[in-house]
Amino acid sequence: MIAIPGFPVEHVHQPGRYVRLEALPHGVMRLVLARPEVRNAFDAAMISEISGALGVLAQVPQGAELRVLLLQGEGETFCAGGDLAYMKAQAVATPEDNLGDARALGRMFHRLASLPVPVLCHVQGAAVGGGLGLAACSDYVLADAAAVFATSEVRLGLVPGLISPYVVRRLGVAHATPLLLTGQRVNAAEALRIGLAQRVLGPSESAGETLAGLLGQFLAAGPGAARRTKGLLLKVSPLPDAALLEFTAQAIAEARASAEGQDGLRAFFEKVAPRWVP
Repeated sequence: MIAIPGFPVEHVHQPGRYVRLEALPHGVMRLVLARPEVRNAFDAAMISEISGALGVLAQVPQGAELRVLLLQGEGETFCAGGDLAYMKAQAVATPEDNLGDARALGRMFHRLASLPVPVLCHVQGAAVGGGLGLAACSDYVLADAAAVFATSEVRLGLVPGLISPYVVRRLGVAHATPLLLTGQRVNAAEALRIGLAQRVLGPSESAGETLAGLLGQFLAAGPGAARRTKGLLLKVSPLPDAALLEFTAQAIAEARASAEGQDGLRAFFEKVAPRWVP
């Protein structure tokens, strides 16, 4: 992991197979996606570990124990979305299993977006699909200059159902619509322009030093004031309610089971264009 001056790891609060929850000084916790061999892509076990860690953080009482969450990925890629084995399993899963999986993924995003303290996300390499969802659920995104962002579900005959409320909440309909409807990739400069990222590292900037500076800015706020302001923001711009969460889970589960979704996943694995591409 990138060394952050002034913020060494004090201890690993919750080790997992695919994620680590680390305690840094001054009430900073770091959630690390730790599957660099598959570009930190999700599978069901990783989703469960992330959601569990976020559940633990949500229960930390107000005070110095938790003031900021830093979200990072090991290796060269922040998060590439769903991994290949996981996607293959989804393609042949029963409707009930597909829906259960979608609900679990939806809970993970909701837990991140509703965390009562600021969430700082560092994106290197790429944030694709669910990785873009993690970024959209964060409060502040620092992007490396070479980072790319995309939600490619529509190109697979699927729908970006679970992340769409958070992408629209963050970007507004005007900027979210082309991103979600085309599956196009955007670079860091474009992500900054549309509000998906708040800062892009310059060519001579150090990621560690920049993260240290950003953490210092968040820690300058009173702990109670920061929590109350985060609560205020969640009231002003509400997260999806239970009915919308269920609707988005149903949407992705139905798309996975559809003939178009099956064809899109087949084409993806066979590295050919799906039938609907001219």
